[in-house]
This record gives sequence, C-alpha cells and structure tokens, in this order.
Amino acid sequence: MWPSRADKELLEAKLQIENSTISEDDPNLYPSVFRNISIFRRSYELMEKTLKVYIYKEGEKPIFHKPEAVMKGIYASEGWFMKQLKTSKVFVTKKPKQAHLFYIPYSSKMLKATLAPNSYNRESVVPYLKNYLDTISRTYNFWNRTGGADHFLVACHDWAADETRKFMGTCIRAICNTDVEKAGFELGKDVSLPETNVRYPQNPLQNLGGKPPSKRIVFTFFAGKMHGYLRPILLRNWENKDPDMKIFKKLPKVKDDQNYVDYMKSSKFCICAKGSEVNSPRVVEAIFYECVPVIISDNFVPPFFEVLDWESFAVFVPEKDIPDLKNILLSIPDKRYLEMYQRVKEVQQHFLWHVKPVKYDIFHMILHSIWYTRVSRVTPR
Repeated sequence: MWPSRADKELLEAKLQIENSTISEDDPNLYPSVFRNISIFRRSYELMEKTLKVYIYKEGEKPIFHKPEAVMKGIYASEGWFMKQLKTSKVFVTKKPKQAHLFYIPYSSKMLKATLAPNSYNRESVVPYLKNYLDTISRTYNFWNRTGGADHFLVACHDWAADETRKFMGTCIRAICNTDVEKAGFELGKDVSLPETNVRYPQNPLQNLGGKPPSKRIVFTFFAGKMHGYLRPILLRNWENKDPDMKIFKKLPKVKDDQNYVDYMKSSKFCICAKGSEVNSPRVVEAIFYECVPVIISDNFVPPFFEVLDWESFAVFVPEKDIPDLKNILLSIPDKRYLEMYQRVKEVQQHFLWHVKPVKYDIFHMILHSIWYTRVSRVTPR
C-alpha cells in the first residue's frame, strides 16, 4: 500500500480523536448511553468535516444500485442506507482519488432473491460477487492499493456474512449477522448493522413510541417463528407457564402486525431471542417502541457497540439462563428499570430512519461506525 492524501487525512483524524478533550454537553446527545461521549462527538464532527465516499458505478440492477427493492421489511437497512448515501451531497464524491472510503452498492437480499430464490446453498451466489470484484479491481487500482481495507459493503440478509467472507473479507463489512464464531464477524474490522423492520416506507416513524412505564401492564413479551434452536427452549420454559411472561409462537397475522406492536408498546421487557442467526429485528423494534430489550444471543455483537454503552439500556441474558429468566428480570430494581427505560428513549434517535437523514440518526450512525472503524485501523507509513 502506498500512502495517499486521503490516508494522511485519516491519520490526522485518528490523532485528533485519540486526543479528544472533554467536550461541553450537547443538548442533542445523552452521555449516559455512550462509552465516551467526547470521543464520539469528536469523531462524528470529523466525519462530517472530512469523509468522502466514492460509490462504484459498476453493477447491474436489481442486485446493485436499486435501493427501492429493499425499503420495507426486516432487511430494509441495506436499502435505506444505499438510497440515503447515494443522494448525499455531503459525503459522496465523484472523484475516487479524493475518497477515504469506497462503497460496494449491492443488496444481499436482492442477490438471494434474484440468483437463488429457492436455494439454501449460500455458496451458490459467491461467484457472482467474485466476478463483480474482479471487474472493479481490473477497472480501478483502489481495491488493489489497500487490499480492500478502505472498501465497505452494507448487507443485512443472513447470507451476507458467508457470501462475502471469502473474496471480500478484507473490506469493512457492515452486516446484521454478527456472529463472531459461526459467521466470521471480525471485531475491530467489521461493523454491526442494525436490523430494522420498516413497516411504513413512506413514513418510517409512523407508530413510534409506546406507553409510559406506569401503563406497561405486561412484564415480559416475546412472539416469533421457531427459527433455530434457542426459541423452542424459550417456549418450552415459558409458554403458558406464568401469567407475567407473555411468551408466544408467531402471533396471528393482522394488518401491520398490530397485535405484536401493541404488546411491544405495553411491555416492560421485550425478549430479543436469536433465531437461525444471532441477529433479530426485535432489538431495534424494542427501542422503537420504548421497551427495554432483553437480548438472548451469546455471540451477538450489538450495533454501534464501539460507541454505545449497551448495558445502560439493555439486558443481556446468557442462553443457558433461560430457565431463570423471570428471576433475572425481577432482580432489576424499579429504579434501575426506570433508568433503563429513560435511556432507551434517549438512545432511540440513533436507531430511526428518516425520509431525509438528520444528524445522529441511524444513517449517520451506520456511516460513523464504518468511518470510525476505518480511522481506527489506519497506520502511519
């Protein structure tokens, strides 16, 4: 790798972040939900001031460059991010030599839907991505210059970790499947992408929020399909076993999942149990509906973990402790629960999609995670 002007700018940013001083309070940020509010603020400011992203033009729709196909449902993060980055006048550059990061604009959901709609063979789609990577590495010298270290992708489908591991494993992978053991998620290089279930693409904030603590009459709630090994264990222990524990299989289908949403809005604790993979849209849904998330997924790396203090607003329960789940939650004092509830409300802004991005929202937080990861890994030459 030979240093460029962009590399030098990244190195300067790294030094400024490492030497961040305690900053004054920002009325739009809450220190209680951050690991270090000063470092986050400085890094975010430098991202806004410095970062330029080049988006590769190569690639055919609908797998590449078609965000509208992935704007609804549980994989919507990849579509919303693609659309909002493509239209950004702040971060996008048409001059690749100015770029600090290079975006590979593909949809893992559309790759599966287009090439392997009836298959469970994850390897079957890898050659398509390999051909794409060969194309951009032959056309440009940027991938080869860094070995892909300044390239990134944003992909939420469960297959994304496997389909990108072999040939794109050197780049920053913002993925929802963050299993550090089975999916090959690499701490310090990859980014945990929030899995967001967007029900109303025209107005993603519709139905935001929930009831105040005094009116949350359900102690604990879960409902979902029986994917994977863990949820059947949860059901065996708690389905119809205790009136305080509203633990169900998938609820009957109604318009806009309103019965499921009503439970989330009325519960103190919302169980986010892993399915076939470690990730679940329930983590962000709980925050959206202001229910304290209870994460049961041993190898899950939560979104924005590099800057957010997840234990300030979420409960982590080891998988082996499912039989003791109620006692664990009952052991949380009311004062602590109210604290966590308030912090869920405070951190909520970082997990919201807006039709047009706003400061500190989920679009900017995803981009910041990618920026922060790249800056952290840059070294002097």
